Amino acid sequence: MLVAAHSIFFSRGFILRQITFTQIRSFHAVAQEGGFTAASRVLRVGQPTITSQVRALEEYYGIELFFRRGRRVELTPLGQEFYAVTTRLDTMEREAEELLDAAGNFRTGSLRIGAVGPYHVTEMLAATHARYPGLELSVQTGNSQAMLKALLDFRVDVAVLSQIKDDSRLWSTTFAKEPLVLFVLKTHPLAQREAVRLEELSGQTLVLREPGSTTRQAFEQALQQAKITPGAIWEIGSREAVWMAVLKGLGLGVVV
Repeated sequence: MLVAAHSIFFSRGFILRQITFTQIRSFHAVAQEGGFTAASRVLRVGQPTITSQVRALEEYYGIELFFRRGRRVELTPLGQEFYAVTTRLDTMEREAEELLDAAGNFRTGSLRIGAVGPYHVTEMLAATHARYPGLELSVQTGNSQAMLKALLDFRVDVAVLSQIKDDSRLWSTTFAKEPLVLFVLKTHPLAQREAVRLEELSGQTLVLREPGSTTRQAFEQALQQAKITPGAIWEIGSREAVWMAVLKGLGLGVVV
């Protein structure tokens, strides 16, 4: 339920107290339950509090909302009109609560995901959909640099990246650790090997992702540390395009 304190405005030297949700809720409960005692039980506050809230409303506007007959109360004609209004407000308040509660518990809403590739994110999507079937999921892909920027620009809600530097603005966790994989055509001399040493890549033509790719950054760092100089390097903008380039015989590919 919504609870609001008095809003105080200054106008022409007078202090003006505006109607509050607390007063509306108090009136509505009394009208709905048929008395102040019953209303106090529903709202779980003392009866004097309910009485003072309704009285403040009546005194400020100079009106009467209830006919008081001992312990019984009846709505005045104005009270009946006001009760119709507060009923609509109560319905909207409940709708607001349900909307926020559903979103907070992932029963509804949307989740925008940025990913460097489809491999891991599809597994995450399947698990998320199974747990939260009412959540709308959308995915956009790109290299780690582009997806990190999308996350910081609030264009995605979560990002699945190959690598990330410490950043106080972000929370991150490791989902999986994967090795870099070299792949070649079946007709290539290295195709029958179970493992390849870095020095064997010296002078080889490589097909790599664009400079913003963390896969490429990790691979080039390993080459530099081993003092290996490859041959020509083809730059391709997506994982799938790297696969196609290798299939066309343009060079050796490296992926995670």
